[in-house]
Amino acid sequence: MIKNFVLDTNVLLHDPNALHKFQDNRVIIPITVVEELDHFKKDLNMLGRNARTVSKFIDKMRVTGSLSKGVPLENGGELRVAFCGNGNSLLPAELYGEKKDNHILAVALSVQAGEKDVPVVVISKDTNLRIKADALGLRAEDYESGRVEIEELYQGFREVEVEKGWIDAFYAATESAPPGNVEELLPNEYLVLRSDASNASALGRYDASRKAVRHLPPFKEDVWGVRPRNKEQHFALDILLDDSVKLVTLAGKAGTGKTLLAIAAGLRKTSDDEVYQRLLVSRPVFPMGKDIGFLPGDVEEKLKPWMQPIFDNVEYLFGSSKRKRQGMRGYQELINLGILEIEPLTYIRGRSIPNQYIIIDEAQNLTPHEVKTILTRAGENSKVVLTGDPYQIDNPFVDSASNGLSCTVEKFKGEILAGHVMLIKGERSPLAELAANIL
Repeated sequence: MIKNFVLDTNVLLHDPNALHKFQDNRVIIPITVVEELDHFKKDLNMLGRNARTVSKFIDKMRVTGSLSKGVPLENGGELRVAFCGNGNSLLPAELYGEKKDNHILAVALSVQAGEKDVPVVVISKDTNLRIKADALGLRAEDYESGRVEIEELYQGFREVEVEKGWIDAFYAATESAPPGNVEELLPNEYLVLRSDASNASALGRYDASRKAVRHLPPFKEDVWGVRPRNKEQHFALDILLDDSVKLVTLAGKAGTGKTLLAIAAGLRKTSDDEVYQRLLVSRPVFPMGKDIGFLPGDVEEKLKPWMQPIFDNVEYLFGSSKRKRQGMRGYQELINLGILEIEPLTYIRGRSIPNQYIIIDEAQNLTPHEVKTILTRAGENSKVVLTGDPYQIDNPFVDSASNGLSCTVEKFKGEILAGHVMLIKGERSPLAELAANIL
């Protein structure tokens, strides 16, 4: 049965291709959504670009017919732009006024009244709008495209119980066929192999091309002053230093070492091994709490507060490694030599970035469309690392299940070029670990 889907503005800002995701049903855009898109299109960020993309597409569809009556979409559906009609009179007195959300509900009520036999579904990423729609007797749903529930997010490793003899043979051969009691392994998935009978254990990584589990030896030397403090950090450093894996995702709560490990590995690969020409570290600009408004100074001075967490990690690495003793004066020397570049994500669109080790910090604040934009910038011999905490999101248009980091983990988990590790144990300090767990 055909359905009428009434879309909220935040759906189109989250995914500008959402108009094509409703199969052969009717997609209805309230006129107030068009007005909100007009407001956002002036922004010089991802939201502004998404708003402009949607507006241009709707304008392009005008040549195929009347938007008020409905125009056909390529997937067999129909697109309409609708006014409130008699919907305002159907709203309860508490919802009268100029609030945009209530205008969207008025359109949904008007559509429902006009076609009683056709189900109406309000699609919104706004929790309160969905609650109000339900209170009005309207069916309301979140935009589910690409959602990955955080409890089901792929961890990148699993524990497997094996016989002690298997572990002994594994150490002797350095690689082995997967244990017989293991279900299908994913490329670059890590294994914690344990024998309860003898307390013996081993760490391994599945090599899909060889269909074998490779033994992970301990790190004999530090990576820019950093050594793994737990098995997840061991996995993370292993995949970060593997040049054959071009996309790495690291997820975990605050203090687990995601950014520090990524930067340490990036400095090793650029400054020491010279596998890549430059380490590019970037992050989206989202304030925690109330925005403090415009900042004084030139571009570098304005951006320093946003980039400071990255500078903190690089300073820590210089302080904890032997670089100071070798005469390096600090990370500014690497920046001056063109080996290290730290910049906001705003400047990455439109670039082609070859032969670089690219780290995108706080990737949980990006939409899947924004992550796609970033990954398509990676040129020949570039590696991209996405780090973030899906539980700490500052972007109002994504959540723990729909953010770009979680979606990338899920979409790439079966690819040989990609690897993922979920970092669990906090190592920043006992206080930071306790706060992350109980607050």
